[in-house]
Amino acid sequence: MESKRQLQVCEMIKRNFAPVFQEHGTYIYNTAFVTVTSVKVTPDLAQAKVYLSIFNAEDKDDVLHRINNHTHVLKQALAARIKNQIRRIPQIHFYFDETIDEMFKVDALFKDIKSMYPPSVQEEE
Repeated sequence: MESKRQLQVCEMIKRNFAPVFQEHGTYIYNTAFVTVTSVKVTPDLAQAKVYLSIFNAEDKDDVLHRINNHTHVLKQALAARIKNQIRRIPQIHFYFDETIDEMFKVDALFKDIKSMYPPSVQEEE
């Protein structure tokens, strides 16, 4: 279970990364739309895992690779925003969050299953 301070730092990083990606994102990954879905911080607040959802991109792995190559620039921009609220800026590691993609796959499966049944069976439900 995460401590109250961990949760606070996670939320602070999550909220402050949104404007960072808006400002610096077009230089790094062009037209892709990147959102921070969640952040996990270690108990010593030294490392942070940032989970990203990537939309409007043909190659999502390439976008994540570009973001990882520019981690230092993004961390500096984040530090400029939260330097008065935290002593040490944690090391940032970016990961692809696949929950939304999985949700679309499950939704498509349900639609396929629903289409296999005749309309009379669907009306009974």
